[in-house]
Amino acid sequence: MASKFGGKADDLATLPKLDAQIILQELRQRYSQDKIYTYVGDILIAVNPFKTLDIYNKKVSNKYKEIVKSSEPPHIYAVADAAYQAVLGKGVAKPQHQCCVISGESGAGKTESTKFLISQIIELSQGNTQLEQQILQVNSLLEAFGNAQTVMNDNSSRFGKYIQIKFINGLVIGAKISEYLLEKSRVAMQNTGEENFHIFYYMFAGLSQQELQNYHLGSPNKYNFFTNGFKNKDVKKNKELYDTLMNAVDLVGFMEEEQTNMFQILSLVLNMGNIEIEEGEDDGAVTMDKQEELKITAQLLGTDPEKLSSVLTSTTTVTRGSLIRRRLHKHQALDVRDATAKALYGRLFSWIVNKINHLLAPPALAQGTRVMEIGILDIFGFEHFEHNSFEQSCINLANEQLQFFFNQHIFMWEQEEYKKEEIDWTTITFEDNKPVLDLFLNKPIGLLALLDEESHFPQSTDQTFVQKLIKNCGKSKHLVTSNKSRLEKFTILHYAGKVEYDSIGFLEKNRDTLPNSVTEVLQKSGNELICTIFTGSITRTGSITVGKHGLDNRKSRVSKPREGKPAAKKATVSSQFRTSLTILMGKLTAANPHFIRCIKPNHLKVSNDFDNKYVEDQLKYTGVLETTRIRREGYPVRPTFSEFVDSFKMIAYDPFLKPSESSCRKILKKSKLNDWHIGKTKVFLKYWQTEKLAKMLEDVNKSVIHMQKAVRGFLIRRRYKRLRKASKTDKLTAKTCLQLIHLPGHEIDKQIELLRKKKKLDLPKPKRDQTTKYASLRFDQMGTQTANFGKQTVDEGVGDGCIDEEEFVREPDPNQQRFGAITTKETAVQWYKETQAPRGAGMLADGVFHDWFHGVITRRRAERLLTNKPLGCFLIRVSESRFGYSLTFRVANRCKHYMIDQTRSGKYVIVGMPKVFKTLDEMVTYHQENEINPEGDLLTMPCGQEDEDEADYEDLLKVMGEKRHRNGDNAPPLPERRYRQSTVHR
Repeated sequence: MASKFGGKADDLATLPKLDAQIILQELRQRYSQDKIYTYVGDILIAVNPFKTLDIYNKKVSNKYKEIVKSSEPPHIYAVADAAYQAVLGKGVAKPQHQCCVISGESGAGKTESTKFLISQIIELSQGNTQLEQQILQVNSLLEAFGNAQTVMNDNSSRFGKYIQIKFINGLVIGAKISEYLLEKSRVAMQNTGEENFHIFYYMFAGLSQQELQNYHLGSPNKYNFFTNGFKNKDVKKNKELYDTLMNAVDLVGFMEEEQTNMFQILSLVLNMGNIEIEEGEDDGAVTMDKQEELKITAQLLGTDPEKLSSVLTSTTTVTRGSLIRRRLHKHQALDVRDATAKALYGRLFSWIVNKINHLLAPPALAQGTRVMEIGILDIFGFEHFEHNSFEQSCINLANEQLQFFFNQHIFMWEQEEYKKEEIDWTTITFEDNKPVLDLFLNKPIGLLALLDEESHFPQSTDQTFVQKLIKNCGKSKHLVTSNKSRLEKFTILHYAGKVEYDSIGFLEKNRDTLPNSVTEVLQKSGNELICTIFTGSITRTGSITVGKHGLDNRKSRVSKPREGKPAAKKATVSSQFRTSLTILMGKLTAANPHFIRCIKPNHLKVSNDFDNKYVEDQLKYTGVLETTRIRREGYPVRPTFSEFVDSFKMIAYDPFLKPSESSCRKILKKSKLNDWHIGKTKVFLKYWQTEKLAKMLEDVNKSVIHMQKAVRGFLIRRRYKRLRKASKTDKLTAKTCLQLIHLPGHEIDKQIELLRKKKKLDLPKPKRDQTTKYASLRFDQMGTQTANFGKQTVDEGVGDGCIDEEEFVREPDPNQQRFGAITTKETAVQWYKETQAPRGAGMLADGVFHDWFHGVITRRRAERLLTNKPLGCFLIRVSESRFGYSLTFRVANRCKHYMIDQTRSGKYVIVGMPKVFKTLDEMVTYHQENEINPEGDLLTMPCGQEDEDEADYEDLLKVMGEKRHRNGDNAPPLPERRYRQSTVHR
């Protein structure tokens, strides 16, 4: 049944009639027209198209910049624009932290939505530093190590992440990532039809045969940790994704040594899964003699094979000073082996996130600097598999928490803060999921509390946990127990449907412990990175802290118990996750939320298929119908009197309007809007009324600008007349004075005084110097002018009082520390000789400079060298304003200049571009065949030296031998340009 509205309703809240079928059919109609985005008031519904749509290009991006939302079709870019403008304080409220909450089932498109949000926010910030590119590249890195194919989603996030992008005055200054509950169990086992983490498949597609051999990797089909076998599908695509990953690793700033250690750990994980363990003659586990995998694993781990075999198959305890070794059974030894592999991968992932946070952290800021942020939450979607274990219970708990947050923001706060007589609140129902949260989180009888309690008893089993759960929570209508023959099963009635959980493995996964002997071997590993990640401390949220430099923290930071006091119990996975959720909800509550509800159109993950029943179920449990009604009938925008007057006082043409109820009424009456209400301290508005007010304010601003233009024109014309008159007077005065110049000095004074009395001579009287007083200004590291930072209040961050996370500060540039903060020609030469010349930067293999390479020359000289050269003629010069290079090339009528910087690993990148190059020569070769920018410019021929006998790179390095040059056809000469001396380098 087609919708009678034909899919033209951009906002479901504007439909004249509302019911579930009308909303469903309208979404279906829009989906068939590739309109995947639809508004419900200020909430965005996004239906996964399962195909590529041309709606994310530069042209579309530009349309959603500083717009009134209703002026353009629904789009995720509009959400990004709304969040960014709110951070700047443009709109109803003052500048406030923002958060974008993306929710939906697994496979609904949350991860892709996150990418689009971040890319548009970066675009809106108009940053031109490499930091923005680094933030964009982080997703590739996290997806490779944290995503996997499941039966519901080919690119399913197996962890949750909250990305905080930090701003000062709208410019990006850094970012931070919080990760939640990586599904480590996937490393050792995958359900039918699923795969291991993407990185393992990228490795075998992207590493060369020599690299595979160096990392002791053989045929992928032999590794047991590919539970469902290794399918050689999409090899070409995986190779491209591997290249993208390695580019991101370089661009973000991982060193070569760190990259090597990362791949060694990945190889170690796979080889460890192939260690064969059998039952010995005395019922004790033993490793097979002379097996190659054990030797390879021990070599990668940096330990002795016998030592590794011993810690995997036995456990040691100290009793009354005696060391007692106990042999493990086969199944126990296999559990230890798999647990070690999972711990290695989990710690590696946590270290990667920690490293990213160090590399993308904001610089050290002055006391009182206010930092704003936009947070994007991309967390695992609700999951219901054939077999649901501990991971699914935590994932679904997180979704319950987000649903509760959504209900609070949309429904509960609306009813508590304003009750309009015309709204029958009894007809607007929603699924209150607080009882389910209580079932999980109540202390001391909630599911997680009981699980923790059982986890601390060595004799407890998964069945005893279920029994205790039934005893304490059996009366809850949201808990359904199985029959007596299936005591390990229990069912929870979630907001999105009932899910049956199998408790087998709950206690083991919650404890997440390794034998002390295994931990000791890992802490003493010969691999620096393994040693680092296993001697780093663990926070209350389960993340790892390894110091500022990642690889130099060789000393253990694990706290030791004081004498006479027992050691504190190790935090369980569920307690860490519960703490993480508390901190996350604190951040979300302290920010202004923007909701994006992702909908999965079908189970089959195919395009152009809209399953009515499946979509209807999602709309029902997410409360879209109720949300639509309340967004139409309710008042979601509730600014305080002060915020409202500050934002819209110019509508009343009164810049001195004081914040009060009467002032708000004056503005609203002037606006001629209806159906608004005034509370005790707030104004209650419809979501669309703010757009109307913003449009009126824009019209007022245009009128003000028009008046300013007229007044400024009048003033400048009057000033022009005054200056013209003064000029004529000055000419007459000068002419008269010149006529008196032949007279003696005392006669000149007499004649001047006489003329002055007759008013025929007007000599200006000297005036006192007046010094203009300016506000205190300074330039920060981003080159942005900032005024009076000291007068702003210190931003204490969001969610204070519950945050227990490490703060990161970006380390200063090592080149500036080494060669000085101010770059001069002398320091640039020193930088090149000490750091670049040994690597052969700009030189051929025989030590001869490339004919496109130049020394420390100015921008003006570079342009002069390219005068009368063909289009695309180029040179690379050593910068005299920063420690790096500059690329200059000829285009029509002018030259273009791009900065070239180095990554931490010594590779090269054009600032603002995503691709990383090992050498400058590689960069030049690549851009001789591939466009350097969206305008389609290519590098054609190199610009040689102007005078071969006096090359401008001689001050960099004494070079013997012939210098090569090439000539090309001349293009029309560049127009003459004038230059102005300036102390500011741009």
